[in-house]
Amino acid sequence: MRNFVLALLALLPLTTFAAGEFVVKDMRVEGLQRISEGTVFNYLPINIGDTIDSVRIGEAIRALYGQNLFDDIEMRRDGETLIVVVKERPSIERFTIEGNKDIKTEDLMESLRGVGLARGRTFDRSVLDNVEMFLREQYYDRGKYGVEITTKIVDRPNNTVAINIDVKEGERAKIRQVNIVGNNSFDEKQIREDFELDTANWLSWIRQDDRYAKEALEGDLETLRSFYMDRGFADFRIESTQVAISPNKKDIFVTINVVEGDVYTISDIKIVGEMVVPEAVLRSYVFAQPESVFNQNLLTRSAEFMQFRLGQEGYANAEIEPVPELDHDAKSAAITFYVNPQNRIYVRNINFNGINQVDDEVLRREVRQMEGSFLSNSLMDRSKILLQRLPYIEPGVDYSTTPVPGSPDLVDVDIDLEYRMPGQFSGGVGYSESQKILLNGSIVHTNFLGTGNRVALELNSGRYQKRYSLSHTDPYRTMDGVRRTMSINYRDITQFTSASSDFSTTSAGASVDYGYPITEHQSLSFGLSYQHAELVSSSNSTLQAQQWVTNNGNPFVEDLGNGLTFFGTEFDTYEAIVGWSYDSLNSSLFPTRGTRQQLFLSMAVPGSDVEYYQARYNFTKYFPVTGRWIISANAELGITEGIGGTTATPPYKQFYGGGPQSVRGFKESYLGPRDSFGRPYGGNVLAAGQVELIIPLPEKFASQARASLFYDFGNVFSTGEVGFTDKLGTPMEYDVDFKELRTSVGIGVQWLAPLGLFRFSYAYPLNAYKGNDRFYGDEVERFQFSIGQAF
Repeated sequence: MRNFVLALLALLPLTTFAAGEFVVKDMRVEGLQRISEGTVFNYLPINIGDTIDSVRIGEAIRALYGQNLFDDIEMRRDGETLIVVVKERPSIERFTIEGNKDIKTEDLMESLRGVGLARGRTFDRSVLDNVEMFLREQYYDRGKYGVEITTKIVDRPNNTVAINIDVKEGERAKIRQVNIVGNNSFDEKQIREDFELDTANWLSWIRQDDRYAKEALEGDLETLRSFYMDRGFADFRIESTQVAISPNKKDIFVTINVVEGDVYTISDIKIVGEMVVPEAVLRSYVFAQPESVFNQNLLTRSAEFMQFRLGQEGYANAEIEPVPELDHDAKSAAITFYVNPQNRIYVRNINFNGINQVDDEVLRREVRQMEGSFLSNSLMDRSKILLQRLPYIEPGVDYSTTPVPGSPDLVDVDIDLEYRMPGQFSGGVGYSESQKILLNGSIVHTNFLGTGNRVALELNSGRYQKRYSLSHTDPYRTMDGVRRTMSINYRDITQFTSASSDFSTTSAGASVDYGYPITEHQSLSFGLSYQHAELVSSSNSTLQAQQWVTNNGNPFVEDLGNGLTFFGTEFDTYEAIVGWSYDSLNSSLFPTRGTRQQLFLSMAVPGSDVEYYQARYNFTKYFPVTGRWIISANAELGITEGIGGTTATPPYKQFYGGGPQSVRGFKESYLGPRDSFGRPYGGNVLAAGQVELIIPLPEKFASQARASLFYDFGNVFSTGEVGFTDKLGTPMEYDVDFKELRTSVGIGVQWLAPLGLFRFSYAYPLNAYKGNDRFYGDEVERFQFSIGQAF
């Protein structure tokens, strides 16, 4: 119809020309407002000097109409001048959509640009009809069959229009009934167990599974097909699917007609094609076996594993298709895997997109795939994990390959990255009667100056406490991945003048540590530290403090008179540290799978004034359960003892239990041995663990927060190095006894903020000891909060 109208319009202006031909000496265009003459002349198939007649005029008008720029076109002749008179179509000055809730405005705008409706475009009423149809289809696919779309066009100055589309979405149609017809071997409840769509139930208001959507139905049909074919029904088919809508467009009735067929067994398995990998190797990835029941899922998984194996050798586009040949009489299926490796693919360039805050070499050293070598999917997958384990890279690293034009066996690899806050910083000024002016500040930067090096600085200063520390870690001191960490620290805590305890510690030290990778997941570490310490107690200090400083190091005594005596010791220690670690976690923060094990042994070497050893083991594992639900398990064991002439490990080397990062629900550090004042002293044996069920959060929060249900257990013990007493002064022991492990359950939340990793928990202790007139009880603290370093 449109072409017929254009033909008529093309013939109308021919009456303005005299019969016969004429030569065009000049041309001009009248009626233009926004479009330039050059644009018209560009589309006009007539040039100055051409001889034209009625046929050429008709062709010219059709050519101009075909650009959808004009509502009316007329050709006139003024002597030897051709005059083109046009009426421009209006342009879209403003375009708005209102009333849409189920589909975001930005998504709709993006989609409508694709069908020709956008600000600044030429207005075409036929396009507007297409837009309304497009919007209806979008809402129909979401089960909203009652949607009403009203379009309003308002003329604006300068030949422009404003378009407003008002959407009344209505309610999404609910599924009232799902019928499966033809199922004889399984009941409908069993078949529909994994369906996304369902009839209304008591959880539908949360899961929204009773809301119809076309995509969900298509997914359920595929689930139905897999259900049967994974149970031997190799000739199963869905004959038809009917979706009926109630007159009020609020209820959906789905009927699925199926033909089950028969159960088939596998008679033979063959692998044919070009064997770039030995057939025996590929056959090891075939999970289905002859004489077993036909299972489409096993065949598909077998093909995927073989495909992955070929991808390790550079055949990234390999195609492997399992084709069953059914014997309907014998009810058997002969399976043939057709292998087509195609070309071996090589990598030309590796590009990093979306990030410019990190030096290129810092990212490139984490990539196991090399430029110039063949593309290996296993190397690229490992590279993804290593990149997203960097503390300044967001999880979700992905990559794509782009073929190089003219080279069918070459690709460029594009790795998409998103930069994350590389550390935390904090600072503050305070005042208290005891400490007077307090100054504190800390900064941790894991990508210092774009080098990937970690720098940490902490400054805390008050009248009775001063803490200063600085550390620097170079994760790639050598190209082989040798890590080096150097640190210095100073601590002066004069606790005996405050209200907490009569005990003072002053220490200064430095350390250096090297880590050597031995495999992709394992490394060894060696380090040496020096520490100079001075510990001072008084006659008002605890018995444990007095005993330690008078029996270890280089003791001294100072009598100040008035019954006040200071007991102190000064000593130097040279500590050697060795460690082993295994780390396959897929992220440094909020991992979802993998294992980490760490074993550290340290010893004050001979020549130190105080000698001791310490051993510590940490185990962490994450494994998915179903969907995005994850279980994590963590265990920590430790022991430390004095050796040689040292009676016990220094007090600041003791283990502590309880608190936000230990056994939640118990007051921080208050599990285990108590000193003669009833305060935590710590123990030389530690046993603790946590089991957590990690709750899935919306995707937009998953990289910044984590919630979990937890079960914690643990305690600290003493092997008798230090003597303890009860409230009555009677000696008592804190021997290792796993029956004394404290346990708790609760819910925890972690949130990554600019100031650090915030941890919140609410726990219920299961076996807290209340204590009595003789023995100290456990200190319960159900809600706990802490801020720690995330990197």
